[in-house]
Amino acid sequence: MVNQSFIPVYQPDLSGAEGQYLMQCIDTGWISSSGKFIDSFESSFAEFTGADKAITVANGTVALHLALVGLGIGPGDEVLVPTFTYIASVNAIKMCGAKPVFVEAKSDDWLLDVEDAEGRITEKTKAIMAVHLYSGLCDMPAICAMAKRHDLLVIEDAAEAFGCRLGDKHAGLFGDVATFSFFGNKTVTTGEGGMVICRDGQLDHEIRRLKSQGVSTNIDRLEMRYWHDLFAYNYRMNNPTAAIGLAQMERAENTIAKKQELASKYRDAFADLPVEFQQSSEDVKSAHWLNTFLLPFEMDREQLMRQLQDNYKIQTRPTFFCAHHMPVFEDKTKSFPVSENIAGRGISIPSYPSMSGEDIDRVIDALKACING
Repeated sequence: MVNQSFIPVYQPDLSGAEGQYLMQCIDTGWISSSGKFIDSFESSFAEFTGADKAITVANGTVALHLALVGLGIGPGDEVLVPTFTYIASVNAIKMCGAKPVFVEAKSDDWLLDVEDAEGRITEKTKAIMAVHLYSGLCDMPAICAMAKRHDLLVIEDAAEAFGCRLGDKHAGLFGDVATFSFFGNKTVTTGEGGMVICRDGQLDHEIRRLKSQGVSTNIDRLEMRYWHDLFAYNYRMNNPTAAIGLAQMERAENTIAKKQELASKYRDAFADLPVEFQQSSEDVKSAHWLNTFLLPFEMDREQLMRQLQDNYKIQTRPTFFCAHHMPVFEDKTKSFPVSENIAGRGISIPSYPSMSGEDIDRVIDALKACING
């Protein structure tokens, strides 16, 4: 046991052209926010997802902030958002000065409950944020129909949904704007980094200005290069980061196929265990970013995680805590029992595409031993 290697929840696969492209950046000196890899990464991402255009940014959180600001969300506005989500979804709303209004999750797919969301709409509600968690896809037809009835904007937080499709449509193509993350544990990673895609060309133009300090679009005059006519931010991605992203995109289909195969193995192996996997409708094709399931009600999650780490050298992680339980957003007057149940019982297990067959078997055997007692 002591000689076994440690199996992390995730590790990036950088075995493609990442090093070659990074050396090109260094050799040419293009290491800031300009360079050929920016455009190439954006084009590759847009082509893969089916978006008209894509906008590189520094990370997934600023992608959400830009999406909200670009849509005009600000002080006095309310944005519907699931309480069961990664905190960036909620923080981005707060960064705009708007109010996050928490929504319950559904027990089967763990995603935003449209019926519950509709009951929380007020005259101040301006948008709804659909968060695609753990490679599940929200019921976007229902969300968009509700948004249309109430004249709401729709933001898709697709940070964890790269490669996921509803029918033949990629995640992020349903709402007014969508965001993606390329953090180190994502299916396509650049270490840090993000992307924004928009339905409207004018919004695309506005977000490009917002991420670049509001620089003037009057590019015909060389002397106007440092003229800024919009209050904005420095949320740009750099060329070396985009170079890694482009290399990742070149292997994206293969990466997704490996992750889908791994998810199938886990689900088959754990079919007889008293655990609950996230469910999706038949028309959802998941990329299975992070394999996650709910433990039995009576099981001590902390004890299980500690046992896997100390005795089997296998890392796991809990699901996200509910945002309404976080000190900065805490609201003891509200209860979201479905979300709280998922957050309290969920556990994620090793899910990286380069896992060896031996390591996969180790994870399966260890979990069976621990859960069965």
